[in-house]
Order: sequence, then C-alpha cells, then structure tokens
Amino acid sequence: MQLPDLSRHDTTAKLLLHNAAQWGGDVALREKDYGIWKVYTWTDTRARVEELACGLMALGVERGDVVGIIGRNRPHWLWAELAGHAIGAISLGIYEDALAKEVAYLLGYAEVKLAFVEDEEQADKLLEIADQLPSLRWIVFNDPRGMRKYRDHRLLQREQLIDRGKAVSADRLEAAIAEGDGDDVAMLCTTSGTTSNPKLAMLQHRPLLEHSSAYLRADPREPTDEYVSVLPLPWIVEQVYVVAMPLLSRIRVNFPEDESTVMHDLREIGPTHLLLAPRAWEQLAAEVHSRMLDANRLNRKVFDLGVKRGIAALNAGRRSRLADWLLFGALRDRLGFARLRSAATGGAALGPDTFRFFLAMGVPLRQLYGQTEAVGAYTIQRGGGIDFDSSGPPFDNTEIRIAEPDANGVGHIVTSHPNMFKGYFKAPEETEKSMTADGWFMTGDAGYLDAQGRLVVIDRVADLSTTSTGARFSPQFIENKLKFSPYIGECVVLGNGRPSITAILCIRYSMVAKWAESHGLTFTTYTNLAARREVYDLIAREVERVNASLPQPQQITRFLLLYKELDADDGELTRTRKVRRRVIDQRYKQLIDALYTSRNRVAVETEVTFEDGRTGTIQAEMAIRDMVSPASVRHAAE
Repeated sequence: MQLPDLSRHDTTAKLLLHNAAQWGGDVALREKDYGIWKVYTWTDTRARVEELACGLMALGVERGDVVGIIGRNRPHWLWAELAGHAIGAISLGIYEDALAKEVAYLLGYAEVKLAFVEDEEQADKLLEIADQLPSLRWIVFNDPRGMRKYRDHRLLQREQLIDRGKAVSADRLEAAIAEGDGDDVAMLCTTSGTTSNPKLAMLQHRPLLEHSSAYLRADPREPTDEYVSVLPLPWIVEQVYVVAMPLLSRIRVNFPEDESTVMHDLREIGPTHLLLAPRAWEQLAAEVHSRMLDANRLNRKVFDLGVKRGIAALNAGRRSRLADWLLFGALRDRLGFARLRSAATGGAALGPDTFRFFLAMGVPLRQLYGQTEAVGAYTIQRGGGIDFDSSGPPFDNTEIRIAEPDANGVGHIVTSHPNMFKGYFKAPEETEKSMTADGWFMTGDAGYLDAQGRLVVIDRVADLSTTSTGARFSPQFIENKLKFSPYIGECVVLGNGRPSITAILCIRYSMVAKWAESHGLTFTTYTNLAARREVYDLIAREVERVNASLPQPQQITRFLLLYKELDADDGELTRTRKVRRRVIDQRYKQLIDALYTSRNRVAVETEVTFEDGRTGTIQAEMAIRDMVSPASVRHAAE
C-alpha cells in the first residue's frame, strides 16, 4: 500500500487526524473487556485523543513537558500517549511491573508533570513516591474501583480530566497540533539497562515515522491485517508496532483482556502479524512439549513423528504435508497462528532449536535486531531467505559495519541510518560515548556480516568469554540451547577466565511441577521442587543433550539449580528479561566460586524483593551436579 506523505503529516497527531478524515469508519482498535471485543474506529480514536488532549491543556501541561504512562496494554494507554503528542508534550512509558523505586527514578529524572495510571495498584505506587517528585502535579487514573477512599489533591479520574478539557476550545487544540513539528521529541524511551539504570533515548516524530516506513517496506502490512499487542508498550519495538505502524498502514491493533486470556484471544482474532519476545516463543514451545507428558502413548507417537518429519523437511528446504496433516495444522489453529503471514522475535537471541520448531510448524517466524537508540529494529529476515543464524539484512535506509573484526570477521556491530535517536535525555556525555567519531551508533554487540550481507549477532561484546584454557565461547549461545528444554527457564552460563564452563540454572516451574506430579513426586514450593534429586536427574539429561551438540571445550561441566527464579524485581533481569550478568556475578559470587571447587553442596543467604516492594532474606542449600568426573574438574582447576 502507499504510505502517507510524511512531509505534510510529520507528527503522530497529524497522521491521526489524516486517518480519521480519510477512513473514519474503519476499525482502528479492539479491546476485549469482560469477554466482549469492543471496537474503536479511527473517528472514535480521534475523539478519545482530543478530549484527553484538551484536558491536559486545561491542567497546564505545555509543549515540552513530559507525561508519564504506566499500566496494561490498553487503548487508554495509546490515547494518553497520542494526546500528549497532540499538544507537544513528550511521552514516557514505564513498565507496569516496575517497582516504586524504579518508577521514582524515571519520573524524577524526566521531571514528569502528569502521569496516567491504570488503576488503584499503580496509583498507590505513585502516591508512595509522590513526595519525592516535586515536578509531579497530577496523577490521572483510569479505573475508579477502590479509589473513593483517596483524598490526595494530585489524583484525578480520567472522566474528571475530560470534563476540565471541555473549557478548551477546538481551535486552541487544532492550533497546537498544527504547531507540532516532525523534529519535536515525541517520546522518551527507556533503554534495556543491562549494566545500570536505564537511559532515556529521545525519539522524534518524523524519524520515528520514517524509520517505521522503512520497516514496512521490508515487512509490509495492509489495513485489513490484524495485530495482537502482547509485549509491554514501553518497549521500543512495541511502540513501533502499536503507535507508528498503525498510523502509517492502518493495521488493526487488538488488546487482549489480560495475561491469562492471551492465547484464547489470539485464537479468536487470528492475527496476521505477531511479535513475541524470545522468552514467549520458548515458553510456547515448552508448553507444547509438556502437554505431551499428559497425552496417551498414541498421541505422543503422532507428535514425535510429526515433529521429526517436519524438522527433516525443513532441513531439506521444504514443508512436510504429512507432518502438517498429522500435527502442525491443528497445532497452528489451537495456538491462533492459522492466519499468520509474518511473526517476529526480537530483544534477545532466540535458540535455533526453538526457531526450527516453529518454522517446521509453518509459522513464518523471522528474527529481527535493533536498539532503542536506532528506533527499534533495523534488520529482519526476509520471506525467501530465512535462516537459523542471522537476523537478516538491514533495511533499505540502514548501513551496518563491523568494527575491529578478528580473523573470522567477528567484531563490534556499529550502525547508521537517517532516523537515529536525538540523544540521551539530559546526558550529552553518554550520547557522545555511544557514537563513533564519524557519527555511527555503537551497539555494544558482537557479530559479523555473512556472505549474503545478513547480520549474525553472537553476544554482547562485554560477555564474549574465554576460559583459562583458551576456549572461546558465547554464554548466550549455550543459554539459548538450554532454554529450548521445556524444563529449563532462565540460566546463566559461566566460565570467563575459569578452567571450564559451568551453569546456574532455573527450572521452568510450571513444566517441572507437572512432570513431578506425573511421576508421583511430592513438593511444596519452587525451592523444595528444585532441590529434589529426581529433578536434578531430569535437568542433567537436558544438559547432556545440549552438551552433545557442543564441542568438548564448550560443554557444561557442572551446574546447580538455583533456589529461586531470576527476577527483574531483584535486579537480576532487565524489564525486557535480559540477564544482568554483573549483578549475577556479584550476588551469587559464593555459588559461582563453589562451582569451581570439588564441593557437591553450597549454602547461600541472600536478599529478595517481594511483589509489593518489601524485601526479605532467604536461606537455601543447593546441590552441585557434575557432568564430568570431579577429578577432571579439579585437574583442570590446577
């Protein structure tokens, strides 16, 4: 389809007005509420945005002010964001599960003047920290349930905001939208924050829309296409999918009722386009495999045959009709993937085994790659050239080069295109550090360009490791292999500067619990289950399978099962589920050191953060399992 003229419609608000004027009756959004899909047209969307924008103006929010948004993926989030853009304000999305101290840092650093929140839970979070935020004047809540008892002068229900906006004339709002310029900053988008507090990348209107247009040239969409919004809206790629792309291509965006209904809602909508994080694809694959634990012998044989035939056909460059008839056709329908024309994964690497499984199923899965600073993705695998290793070639507006490559062509990935971020908010020195002398962005990732010009990402530059015996390895590559197992969740592979490679593993609790129940094993908690010898035996078999696919110097020699899951609330993961290795190295130093001794058990006492933000202490003792003889580990250590 022909994309809009961005020389005229150079802001998100101007594009919204254009779409409402040209295609006002077309469906723009759907939201499931109490089991019923509510439909909003482009005319509805414009009306909701305008009434919120007038309310913001009535409260004194001005051009250049920062408006915060925290809550679930809902139309209300999108309307609030576009309302801020309409009057020249800058939006800042915050992850729904962020702790109060994280929210305080972001709102304080950005000097947020007004924050939109979803419900009482989020309002409580902000009221807890509001006195630390002198710039925060208003907290606008959407869901009034439980809010009657509150008397804080900063609180305002969304309907009250709309009522105040009725005093603002339509001409005043129209003038504010017309005054907007494509070079204005539209949003502050948080970086992943793998090593420290997240930085805030300043993204401008026209560059956001121009780069999203380049994405649409690589992976087109039509107004009749359907997208289901699952990933958190603060993430830059979800912003591209839910804000920019619908404004440009008018693809319909659907919001599930809640996290527990996502798979059912997917099946009802039958999306044509889908974006899920690697963790979600891994979880889906694990759940499919785990269901076979409860199946009868015949169904397990059919499943195994279907997967075997499907993978074999995929490796031969074709699809298996038998596998499709036996298994994959029904499985695609059950998962809601029957109409998919393009499915993507990004944010971290996806294990090749998981990738093969979905491609064999007939899911057109594509790997993409990018950063917040580069306005999201800038490479994606193309329909005819999907492979298991690369993230595909760059978009037609993007250049990539490999800085300081080694003998194998592996080096630091640097990139450039015309629509990069304006810089980090209030941090010009950090902006300067992230750029090369000639203005290219340094991604912090290591990789290479293959013979077809496709980008292959190996790991973070800082995470590429070498054992003390000289064996080079990528922890992320081994971790992705481990996570294809239905029984292994998060994991951390260790060994840099050490004599061998070891691992701290977390069980995938839902799957291991089901396995334990089917084998008559009793347990009470995650910690109790992870400590059982039978579970160690189960995980050891999975590690053996991974070791068999790796060269001997890269094989895991010892592992332990952590007494808890890695948690973003404890600072061990980013909000996009990336491992913070520096935190792991510091917090679990005692465990890591024990993995490189002859000890077979280790005790630990550490602080954990509960969902309500309180902290506590956990004491646990863990077994250490050898995958090779302890004597050989001690010999290597010597």
